[in-house]
Amino acid sequence: MPPPDERALPEVPWNAAALRLLDDTYVFAATGPRRHEEWAYDVHALLHRAVDDPRGWLRLDPDRSNDARHTLPSYPFEPPDPADLAALLHPLEPAAAAGALAVMAEEWQAEPAPVRTRPDRAALLADARTLLGRYGPGVRCWTNARAAAGNPSADLLAAGLRGTSSHRFLTTAYLRGLDLGDELGVVAVGDDEVGVFWAIEGY
Repeated sequence: MPPPDERALPEVPWNAAALRLLDDTYVFAATGPRRHEEWAYDVHALLHRAVDDPRGWLRLDPDRSNDARHTLPSYPFEPPDPADLAALLHPLEPAAAAGALAVMAEEWQAEPAPVRTRPDRAALLADARTLLGRYGPGVRCWTNARAAAGNPSADLLAAGLRGTSSHRFLTTAYLRGLDLGDELGVVAVGDDEVGVFWAIEGY
Protein backbone atom coordinates (compact mmCIF):
# COMPACT_ATOMS: atom_id res chain seq x y z
CA MET A 1 0.00 0.00 0.00
CA PRO A 2 1.55 3.36 -0.98
CA PRO A 3 2.20 5.86 1.81
CA PRO A 4 -0.35 8.65 2.15
CA ASP A 5 0.34 12.03 0.63
CA GLU A 6 1.27 14.11 3.66
CA ARG A 7 0.05 17.24 1.88
CA ALA A 8 -3.47 15.88 2.39
CA LEU A 9 -3.02 15.73 6.15
CA PRO A 10 -4.48 18.55 8.26
CA GLU A 11 -2.10 21.44 7.99
CA VAL A 12 0.15 22.17 10.93
CA PRO A 13 2.60 25.09 11.06
CA TRP A 14 5.61 22.79 10.69
CA ASN A 15 4.23 21.20 7.52
CA ALA A 16 3.41 24.61 6.05
CA ALA A 17 6.89 25.94 6.82
CA ALA A 18 8.53 22.89 5.24
CA LEU A 19 6.48 23.27 2.07
CA ARG A 20 7.09 27.01 1.75
CA LEU A 21 10.82 26.63 2.27
CA LEU A 22 11.76 23.34 0.65
CA ASP A 23 9.09 21.98 -1.68
CA ASP A 24 10.40 23.64 -4.86
CA THR A 25 13.91 22.21 -4.63
CA TYR A 26 15.50 18.75 -4.49
CA VAL A 27 15.53 18.31 -0.72
CA PHE A 28 15.07 15.30 1.54
CA ALA A 29 13.45 16.32 4.83
CA ALA A 30 12.43 13.71 7.37
CA THR A 31 11.96 13.24 11.10
CA GLY A 32 12.24 10.03 13.07
CA PRO A 33 12.22 8.90 16.68
CA ARG A 34 15.20 9.32 18.94
CA ARG A 35 15.86 5.81 20.22
CA HIS A 36 19.60 5.82 20.90
CA GLU A 37 21.93 7.83 23.09
CA GLU A 38 24.25 7.76 20.07
CA TRP A 39 21.93 9.67 17.74
CA ALA A 40 23.94 8.66 14.63
CA TYR A 41 22.01 5.38 14.68
CA ASP A 42 18.74 7.30 14.46
CA VAL A 43 20.05 9.44 11.60
CA HIS A 44 21.23 6.31 9.82
CA ALA A 45 17.72 4.84 10.14
CA LEU A 46 16.22 7.98 8.61
CA LEU A 47 18.62 7.99 5.67
CA HIS A 48 17.61 4.38 5.02
CA ARG A 49 13.88 5.22 5.44
CA ALA A 50 13.62 2.59 8.15
CA VAL A 51 11.42 4.68 10.47
CA ASP A 52 8.31 6.83 10.10
CA ASP A 53 7.62 10.32 11.37
CA PRO A 54 6.50 9.90 15.00
CA ARG A 55 3.76 12.52 14.54
CA GLY A 56 2.72 11.59 11.03
CA TRP A 57 3.82 14.98 9.75
CA LEU A 58 5.19 15.92 6.36
CA ARG A 59 8.14 14.08 4.88
CA LEU A 60 9.76 15.43 1.71
CA ASP A 61 11.28 12.51 -0.13
CA PRO A 62 11.41 12.99 -3.91
CA ASP A 63 13.08 9.58 -4.31
CA ARG A 64 10.58 7.58 -2.29
CA SER A 65 9.25 5.85 -5.43
CA ASN A 66 12.43 6.10 -7.52
CA ASP A 67 13.28 2.80 -9.26
CA ALA A 68 16.91 3.41 -8.32
CA ARG A 69 15.97 2.22 -4.83
CA HIS A 70 15.63 -1.32 -6.20
CA THR A 71 19.41 -1.25 -6.68
CA LEU A 72 20.32 0.99 -3.74
CA PRO A 73 17.51 1.08 -1.12
CA SER A 74 18.95 4.17 0.57
CA TYR A 75 19.17 6.13 -2.74
CA PRO A 76 20.26 8.91 -3.14
CA PHE A 77 22.23 8.33 0.05
CA GLU A 78 25.05 5.93 0.69
CA PRO A 79 25.79 6.92 4.27
CA PRO A 80 28.63 5.51 6.33
CA ASP A 81 28.02 3.14 9.21
CA PRO A 82 26.59 4.84 12.28
CA ALA A 83 29.89 4.43 14.13
CA ASP A 84 31.58 6.58 11.47
CA LEU A 85 28.75 8.94 10.60
CA ALA A 86 29.14 11.50 13.38
CA ALA A 87 32.82 12.02 12.56
CA LEU A 88 31.80 13.48 9.17
CA LEU A 89 29.44 16.01 10.74
CA HIS A 90 30.32 19.28 12.46
CA PRO A 91 28.41 20.94 15.33
CA LEU A 92 26.39 23.94 14.23
CA GLU A 93 24.69 26.47 16.47
CA PRO A 94 20.90 26.62 15.97
CA ALA A 95 21.03 30.12 14.46
CA ALA A 96 23.64 28.98 11.96
CA ALA A 97 21.61 25.83 11.27
CA ALA A 98 18.59 28.02 10.45
CA GLY A 99 20.73 29.82 7.89
CA ALA A 100 21.78 26.50 6.40
CA LEU A 101 18.15 25.39 6.13
CA ALA A 102 17.17 28.69 4.53
CA VAL A 103 19.73 28.37 1.73
CA MET A 104 18.21 25.01 0.84
CA ALA A 105 15.52 27.10 -0.88
CA GLU A 106 18.13 28.01 -3.51
CA GLU A 107 18.86 26.24 -6.79
CA TRP A 108 22.30 24.72 -7.24
CA GLN A 109 22.79 25.93 -10.79
CA ALA A 110 22.44 29.56 -11.88
CA GLU A 111 20.50 30.75 -8.83
CA PRO A 112 19.19 34.22 -9.83
CA ALA A 113 18.34 35.31 -6.28
CA PRO A 114 20.39 33.87 -3.40
CA VAL A 115 18.43 33.85 -0.16
CA ARG A 116 20.75 36.47 1.34
CA THR A 117 19.49 38.98 -1.29
CA ARG A 118 15.79 38.14 -1.31
CA PRO A 119 13.19 40.52 0.09
CA ASP A 120 11.54 37.59 1.91
CA ARG A 121 14.79 36.54 3.59
CA ALA A 122 13.33 37.13 7.08
CA ALA A 123 10.31 34.96 6.28
CA LEU A 124 12.54 32.15 4.98
CA LEU A 125 14.64 32.27 8.14
CA ALA A 126 11.46 32.24 10.24
CA ASP A 127 10.33 29.07 8.45
CA ALA A 128 13.75 27.53 9.07
CA ARG A 129 13.47 28.34 12.78
CA THR A 130 10.00 26.77 12.82
CA LEU A 131 11.46 23.57 11.43
CA LEU A 132 14.19 23.47 14.07
CA GLY A 133 11.75 24.43 16.83
CA ARG A 134 10.09 21.04 16.51
CA TYR A 135 13.09 19.43 18.19
CA GLY A 136 12.84 21.48 21.36
CA PRO A 137 14.67 24.41 22.96
CA GLY A 138 17.73 22.26 23.57
CA VAL A 139 18.07 21.17 19.95
CA ARG A 140 21.59 20.29 18.88
CA CYS A 141 22.55 20.62 15.23
CA TRP A 142 25.20 19.21 12.95
CA THR A 143 26.10 19.71 9.31
CA ASN A 144 28.31 18.12 6.68
CA ALA A 145 29.44 21.58 5.53
CA ARG A 146 33.21 21.89 5.72
CA ALA A 147 32.91 25.57 6.65
CA ALA A 148 31.55 24.54 10.05
CA ALA A 149 34.63 22.51 10.96
CA GLY A 150 35.81 24.26 14.10
CA ASN A 151 33.29 27.08 13.55
CA PRO A 152 29.81 26.21 14.84
CA SER A 153 28.56 29.72 14.04
CA ALA A 154 29.57 29.51 10.36
CA ASP A 155 27.42 31.82 8.21
CA LEU A 156 26.26 29.46 5.48
CA LEU A 157 23.64 31.98 4.43
CA ALA A 158 26.37 34.36 3.29
CA ALA A 159 28.10 31.67 1.26
CA GLY A 160 24.89 30.40 -0.29
CA LEU A 161 24.14 26.88 -1.43
CA ARG A 162 26.57 26.87 -4.32
CA GLY A 163 29.37 28.33 -2.20
CA THR A 164 29.29 25.63 0.47
CA SER A 165 31.43 22.50 0.13
CA SER A 166 30.49 19.43 2.13
CA HIS A 167 31.50 15.93 3.12
CA ARG A 168 29.75 13.42 0.89
CA PHE A 169 26.82 11.30 2.02
CA LEU A 170 25.33 10.78 -1.45
CA THR A 171 26.01 7.75 -3.60
CA THR A 172 28.52 8.01 -6.42
CA ALA A 173 26.63 5.36 -8.39
CA TYR A 174 25.04 6.48 -11.64
CA LEU A 175 21.46 5.20 -11.48
CA ARG A 176 18.42 5.95 -13.59
CA GLY A 177 20.14 8.62 -15.68
CA LEU A 178 20.76 11.18 -12.94
CA ASP A 179 24.13 12.47 -11.76
CA LEU A 180 24.31 13.63 -8.16
CA GLY A 181 26.57 16.59 -7.53
CA ASP A 182 26.93 18.78 -4.47
CA GLU A 183 24.98 18.47 -1.24
CA LEU A 184 24.31 20.26 2.02
CA GLY A 185 22.90 18.53 5.06
CA VAL A 186 21.64 19.56 8.48
CA VAL A 187 20.88 17.15 11.30
CA ALA A 188 18.72 18.29 14.23
CA VAL A 189 18.76 16.22 17.42
CA GLY A 190 16.23 16.63 20.19
CA ASP A 191 15.40 14.56 23.24
CA ASP A 192 12.69 12.55 21.47
CA GLU A 193 13.17 13.12 17.73
CA VAL A 194 15.87 13.59 15.12
CA GLY A 195 15.51 15.47 11.86
CA VAL A 196 17.49 15.20 8.63
CA PHE A 197 17.41 17.94 5.99
CA TRP A 198 19.47 17.40 2.85
CA ALA A 199 19.72 19.61 -0.25
CA ILE A 200 20.86 17.65 -3.29
CA GLU A 201 22.19 18.74 -6.66
CA GLY A 202 20.89 16.53 -9.44
CA TYR A 203 21.59 17.01 -13.13
